[in-house]
Amino acid sequence: MPARSVAKAALSSDALCCDPLTEAPLSPGEADDLAQVLAALADPVRLRLLSIVAAQGEACSCNLEVPLGKSQPTISHHTRVLSEAGLIVGDRRGKWIWWRIVPDRLATLRRLLGGR
Repeated sequence: MPARSVAKAALSSDALCCDPLTEAPLSPGEADDLAQVLAALADPVRLRLLSIVAAQGEACSCNLEVPLGKSQPTISHHTRVLSEAGLIVGDRRGKWIWWRIVPDRLATLRRLLGGR
């Protein structure tokens, strides 16, 4: 996995040990990171895409056109946004990319938002 993807795949070690935002103010870096994740999730297509990948455990880009009703270039755009936010990671297999959720990223998001 490229270094850039690894850096985006998880919050910084400081954010991993922080309190939920309901208990302590976010640092500027934590706020920037959380805003990027929330912006990535603020789109219905990306929410559906994330839920499909999560439900299947792993999903090929080639199998997302029909359930999302979107073209491959649009799917590529949305997977890129989710990947840059560290919510999904992909492995190239032949000409297709297989996507999976980054569980630690979702767990950190849940904790930051005060979930258990």
